[in-house]
Amino acid sequence: MKRVLINIDYTNDFVADEGALTCGEPGQRIEENVTNLTESFIKTNDYTVFAIDVHEEGDPHHPESKLFPPHNLRGTKGRELYGRLQNVYEGNASKENVYYIDKTRYSAFAGTDLDMKLRERNIREVHLIGVCTDICVLHTAIDAYNLGYKIVVYKEAVASFNQTGHEWSLGHFESVLGATIK
Repeated sequence: MKRVLINIDYTNDFVADEGALTCGEPGQRIEENVTNLTESFIKTNDYTVFAIDVHEEGDPHHPESKLFPPHNLRGTKGRELYGRLQNVYEGNASKENVYYIDKTRYSAFAGTDLDMKLRERNIREVHLIGVCTDICVLHTAIDAYNLGYKIVVYKEAVASFNQTGHEWSLGHFESVLGATIK
């Protein structure tokens, strides 16, 4: 079965100490796993997607502007991939199996061409890593489930600033969405 790795929001604003909406240490602890999994998928020629949150500065109409401080603003250092992952992406960005999408909602499927890209490639299995477990990873998993994809979540490659939400989401992935937790 063909598969895709969806690397969700592993950016400076969500992971670095000075990030605008950071997971901090939990996000930093998973860097090696996130990077190694990404490199592995790229190396084995599996489809690898970087689904990265983007916002426009001062946009009062985006629903998140009422919930969270400004984050992942287009053109800022906060939106760059965190740590070694930036180099991994830059070194592989031109490869056919690497795809970068801007997303403006929690789910990597909402308002993007991700589902179409996966179906064109006969991909039926999505592997999820990144942050935040209980927000963007969760909503991406729910949409993947509703679209009929098999789901795999790497528990050592997801994190959140909300440990209770992180733990709840891991259980939800498995018990409600039928995901495999690795």
